[in-house]
Amino acid sequence: MVGRAIVGTHVTGVKDGEPREIFGYQLCDAQDIMARFGLQPVGWQTGFNAVVAMELLAEGVWQGTGVRSAEQFDPDPYLAIMDPDGIHHATIDIPPGEAFA
Repeated sequence: MVGRAIVGTHVTGVKDGEPREIFGYQLCDAQDIMARFGLQPVGWQTGFNAVVAMELLAEGVWQGTGVRSAEQFDPDPYLAIMDPDGIHHATIDIPPGEAFA
């Protein structure tokens, strides 16, 4: 496998009373992921999210009772784990209404 895989979410909404549009994404190189982990990029991109979340729950960084979604937790500890592990992620601000896709 050669190339890059990108997983992202295009979000539109209102923040502080103003329209806001962003694209948050995670990018990886297929050859790098296969060499380091022996996995295809899609499998790796799917699995690491759950592993990072379990690590934060096990360490007590994320806490709560009942059913909760990842969006209910502070994202900073999650992102801090991704950086040292070489998981490229970024957010692009899009002027509202100017998305091309």
